[in-house]
Amino acid sequence: MTYSCDALILGAGHNGLVCAAYLARAGLKVTVLERRGVVGGAAVTETFHPGFRNSVAAYTVSLLNPRIIRDLHLAEHGLRIVEREIGNFLPTEDGRYLAVGGERTQAEVAKFSPRDAGRLGAYAANLEAIADVLRDIALETPPNVVEGSWRAALPELVRSARLGGRLRRLDTAARQRLLTLFASSAGDYLDGWFESDPIKAVYGFDGVVGNYASPYSPGTAYVLLHHVFGMVNGKKGVWGHAIGGMGAITQAMARSAAAAGADIRVNAAVREVLVESGRAVGAVTEAGDVFRARLVVSNLNPKLLYLQLIDPAVLPAHFRAHMERWRCGSGTFRMNVALSELPDFLCLPGKTRAPHHTAGIILAPTLRYMEQAWFDARTHGWSKRPIIEILIPSTLDDTLAPAGRHVASLFCQHVAPELPNGESWDAHRERVADLMIDTVDQYAPNFKASVIARQILSPLDLERTFGLVGGDIFHGALTLDQLFSARPMLGYGNYRGPLRGLYMCGSGTHPGGGVTGAPGHNAAREILRDLRR
Repeated sequence: MTYSCDALILGAGHNGLVCAAYLARAGLKVTVLERRGVVGGAAVTETFHPGFRNSVAAYTVSLLNPRIIRDLHLAEHGLRIVEREIGNFLPTEDGRYLAVGGERTQAEVAKFSPRDAGRLGAYAANLEAIADVLRDIALETPPNVVEGSWRAALPELVRSARLGGRLRRLDTAARQRLLTLFASSAGDYLDGWFESDPIKAVYGFDGVVGNYASPYSPGTAYVLLHHVFGMVNGKKGVWGHAIGGMGAITQAMARSAAAAGADIRVNAAVREVLVESGRAVGAVTEAGDVFRARLVVSNLNPKLLYLQLIDPAVLPAHFRAHMERWRCGSGTFRMNVALSELPDFLCLPGKTRAPHHTAGIILAPTLRYMEQAWFDARTHGWSKRPIIEILIPSTLDDTLAPAGRHVASLFCQHVAPELPNGESWDAHRERVADLMIDTVDQYAPNFKASVIARQILSPLDLERTFGLVGGDIFHGALTLDQLFSARPMLGYGNYRGPLRGLYMCGSGTHPGGGVTGAPGHNAAREILRDLRR
């Protein structure tokens, strides 16, 4: 069969759905093709054991842009987000704990260092001033690096001027801090502020989450910053849970897009992007259906799009070579477990639901612990003492598990995206899953016995299931050479591909990964600008 539309979007992950909704609301005839049998990409909720369902891959809310929530009327389409009662809970090596979030943070930090408690306000103010600028920039198209006439360069100069205007809000000291955050490590940055390990570990975790690196690797300070410019229900820097899991977000987006007229098709894997005379004109599915379109928009990892779906002969050689070098790999091992009871932590005993059970529970007591986890993974394939964040969303959402039972998300690091000596993750996934469960059990000795069932996603599983190359949750490392105008490549940082009629709207474009919706929003704006010319 042959079909036609104005805009053909490849991939119904959250950014593809956001882009589809904006384009459909502008009056375009939009078709979305999704390989899997459900929309949402990595932001989905699925049953993994009878009676137990959970967010399968993406697992927490903060970065979803409030403008997108408003524009697409996501609340009216069923989205409801609740806040954690505590932001983070970190058991320490000496049997104590640190619980942070809101007004309690200063008193908690003072247990370990009165000096650090006194510096929290200045630290937050310094970071927040920079985060405010980045929140604005997230919904801006980066200035593009162009060659040729002044006519091509002028719009980019205007964008650069707008960006400069935003940066001028920062005083000289703040601009220096911004430069430091982009170039330095999270560990060095935090060592400059604090002396006690627990608060550095809580904040430093944001520098390595989804990032295959030591907290002392250059560039991890930016990843830390990337994770703090979110908000929930109008509160900056807060993390929350979508009732019904992460799939509730993408289901609301799909309903918004469909209400505007978008045609969303599942079980429609794309085999090839059609290119005629240097222009993208549609796609062919694995089933042989042909979809012709005025423009094609990819929500896929750039590596998948350009190396697997487009004939190499039609791409500029330097562009394809760059895509071959596009770095992916998050060092992530993801698990979901069904529990008969809540974890009973040695440092804060009790199996009855308490505020710390609603937190992001970080099992990585120091930055040095995190660094060693990375060293181990690079040498052996996985950490001997892994970094684990546990979320137990059923403490906030009783739709996910039977009464008296719970589900937990385990976000585990570090593991090598590709194992040494050519070994396959299929041969080691169960062994590594056992290690993750045993690690939690060291902090909460009832945990292993409480596991009713488990779902395991190695980096290879994440790639097979969700198209996350190397298990990379960001569609490409958030390093300085893969950010802003260079995401995914200088000259193509404005959501336009190297072929006429080809656009990109996924996390491989600015501002990068996380469930933000920003790439989809920004790409739709650029597409509509082009169509108005």
